[in-house]
Amino acid sequence: MLIAVSGGIDSMVLVHLLHHLKLNISVAHCNFNLRSGESDGDETFVNSECNHYNIKLFVNHFETKEYADLHKLSIQVAARQLRYDWFNEVLEKEGFDYVLTAHHLDDSIETFLINFTRGTGLEGLTGIPQQNGKIIRPLLIFSRKEIENYAKENDIKWREDSSNASDKYLRNTLRHNVIPIFKELNPGFSDAFQQTLENLQQAHSMVDDASRIVYRKVVEDVNYQKRINLTELMVLPNYQAYLYQWLKPFGFTAWNDIYDLVAAQSGKQVFSEHYRLLKDRNELILAEKNELESEIFPVYEDKENLNVPLKITVCNKGDISLEQKGCIFVDKDTLKFPLTFRKWEEGDYFYPSGMNGKKKLSKYFKDEKYSLIDKENVRILCSENEVVWIVGKRADRRFLANETTQTIIKIELK
Repeated sequence: MLIAVSGGIDSMVLVHLLHHLKLNISVAHCNFNLRSGESDGDETFVNSECNHYNIKLFVNHFETKEYADLHKLSIQVAARQLRYDWFNEVLEKEGFDYVLTAHHLDDSIETFLINFTRGTGLEGLTGIPQQNGKIIRPLLIFSRKEIENYAKENDIKWREDSSNASDKYLRNTLRHNVIPIFKELNPGFSDAFQQTLENLQQAHSMVDDASRIVYRKVVEDVNYQKRINLTELMVLPNYQAYLYQWLKPFGFTAWNDIYDLVAAQSGKQVFSEHYRLLKDRNELILAEKNELESEIFPVYEDKENLNVPLKITVCNKGDISLEQKGCIFVDKDTLKFPLTFRKWEEGDYFYPSGMNGKKKLSKYFKDEKYSLIDKENVRILCSENEVVWIVGKRADRRFLANETTQTIIKIELK
């Protein structure tokens, strides 16, 4: 096990406990270079204690402020990202099974209150999880007071972080000014709160179970999209709770807009940073934001086409199969190379295979009940701006190979 050790009282108690249990442990220490000489003093102290315990130590130095400025993050969020990314690297490289941190009950109470003051769902009121993948927090059942008592009884050394005394951060304000009031009102506050957290965790687990059952009835996963059937959804008296549960992991925050989307007209959308939710007829469609390419990519006959997902090969008539999906067989003599691969545009038309006459792509999409997202994802292959293939969907009959074709070309999706 790899133990995350800052040098503070919590992590030094954790090291002491695990060492005396004779477990196979090493220590990881982050120097975030945020407190000038104090940060270096913490590193020196942790190194000294690891030598005392004869424990292997891993140290990493971070330029935390520069990282936070570059990625537009708060110092706390930047430090969290840096340390957990590094812990995972060490874990994988050195073959550790778990990373252990020294979070305790008071940390969980503070996290509850922070989320509570900012607005959250049930998952934000369940405190810090005891285990999250390979991250384990074995001290979560103990209060800060119990840890302090243990440290004093066992003469454990630790370093005080001067920033913990400042009320600059919300967590410290709650720790110094709010939580003591609760403890004064109820001396058994910590135990009562722990029971409350356990009740909330059980309720959250029950909600997850119900959410998964309803999800299977209401949501269909299709081609990297999630399609929410509104007919099925709207029979549920608490449908908004299910939408929240399903969509929260995708970064949405405008919940009133999402709930209004259910009754909105087709084409209305709500966005998160990386995803969109689209109302389309009787569905809500969740998909990644599509950063549409504006380029027109050339497609050559005799070289690798690196920018397009197509493969072109010369074949024989015996190779032609109407059963093959994701490919077309065309008459080379009808093509003018280089072909072009691009997104469709208003006014594009083609001569659909198996039909008479021509058809606008917009009319084809309407007949096929394409959503806005489906249409945005369409790419077409053209010969001198004449549509050869709605890629992966429908071919233009003017270019298809027939019994008189001299040279047959197979164009397929890679």
